[in-house]
Amino acid sequence: MSAANPNMTAIPVAIYPPELHLSGPTRIIPFDLRREIGVTYNATSPNLIANFVRIVENENITSSSNATSQAFYVIRGSGSTQTEFGNISWNTGDLFVIPATSEPVVHNATSDTSIYWITDEPLLSYLGVTPDQQKFKLTVFRKDKMLAEVEAIKHLPGSEHRNRLGILLGNKITENSTLTLTHTLWSLLNVLPANDAQRPHRHNSVAIDLCVSAASSGVYTLMGPELGDDGWVKNPIRCDWKSGGAFVTPPGWW
Repeated sequence: MSAANPNMTAIPVAIYPPELHLSGPTRIIPFDLRREIGVTYNATSPNLIANFVRIVENENITSSSNATSQAFYVIRGSGSTQTEFGNISWNTGDLFVIPATSEPVVHNATSDTSIYWITDEPLLSYLGVTPDQQKFKLTVFRKDKMLAEVEAIKHLPGSEHRNRLGILLGNKITENSTLTLTHTLWSLLNVLPANDAQRPHRHNSVAIDLCVSAASSGVYTLMGPELGDDGWVKNPIRCDWKSGGAFVTPPGWW
């Protein structure tokens, strides 16, 4: 019976404040929870590794990953990225995803830059494999397009009663299946209206939330493994939102 339902190491609540990437030299800052979740390689969850990438103005940095999917969201700054599939120019608020590549990716910043970088490398490390094909094409999502779509949703009938007010970022290869950013990455751009409280929803998997923009105080998430009789989270842990900050929600939590 113990083998049928083994004890798995719990995923912790972890907070990564924006101060980690706002100053200092050009570098990669991994969200490394390997000790907490009991693996021997960099991992934020069993399947994903998240990082901040800081690039000083007019400098560059090289990133590489044994992954099938890499997502880059530009928290702030401007510049370009060189890949074997082509070059991408980007600005604050843009997001792009890169398929499996054996070549390093080079990021050049024309202004002080912070990037949020997520890959599925821990999944491949667990399986002991390397990718041998590109499952999707280099894909770019522009800030203006994403925000325009969110704005349109806000004006749909009944939008004030929705539990989520945002867009799922999709890809052509997932249009008839998972409707996700790539075959392994899921991404939602969500808006919380002012002076509102979103009803609890349950996370079946680990969630790694990045705050794109928030007021300096009064915006926060309450999370926990149970709901109370009133339908809200029971004895919650509070995570305050800061622009450019991130936190991890354990699987199964509300």
